[in-house]
Amino acid sequence: MSINRRLAATTANLLPEHKPPGSPGQILEAALKLFAERGYASASVRDVAAASGLKPATIYAHYPSKEHILAELCRIGHEEQNRGVRTAVLNNGADPCAQIVAYVRAHVGMHTAFPMLAVVANAELHVLSAELGAATFALRQQSEQLLADIIQRGLDQGVFNVPNAWLAVAAIGGMGLRVAYWYSPEYHLEAREVAETYAEFALRILACRHRPSEP
Repeated sequence: MSINRRLAATTANLLPEHKPPGSPGQILEAALKLFAERGYASASVRDVAAASGLKPATIYAHYPSKEHILAELCRIGHEEQNRGVRTAVLNNGADPCAQIVAYVRAHVGMHTAFPMLAVVANAELHVLSAELGAATFALRQQSEQLLADIIQRGLDQGVFNVPNAWLAVAAIGGMGLRVAYWYSPEYHLEAREVAETYAEFALRILACRHRPSEP
């Protein structure tokens, strides 16, 4: 069967802390690969069952619906991204330029480390009902607000110069999201190089008045 794949990565990568033991973990990993490659709408519960080596009844014993599987994957993806950017910013002082670099490194780093998870968590989030998507949307808003706050501080301090702060948030966040579609571990650029280059792009978007010193 020919699959119209949406991204370069071929491995469903979940950290041990993302993957529950036993059947629930098998289900998440199988669903992640299918949702990433085919899209949520094109992968059925039977497909997930076949890919995980389980029966459909076993799927429903752990997840009431296919949407519940997607909700868990979206939550995991946004939780990992939010944790990464918050930790990075907190560890890089009060300089807005240094904080932007830290944020973008972490943001892009998550999308190179977990490309399938990032694609599913972002591209399929709109499918979720308000109830199942509430926790994930809250995490997404927190990450966006963190970026917006850094940019606003930079504007207030006169170290950034952009005509529209919100569009700067959208541009910097959005360019990081696209990395997940084309990046794979076999790519000819190392993940660190991608993150560093995107951090430089962000500084240029913001017309940063100085370059932060390396930590």
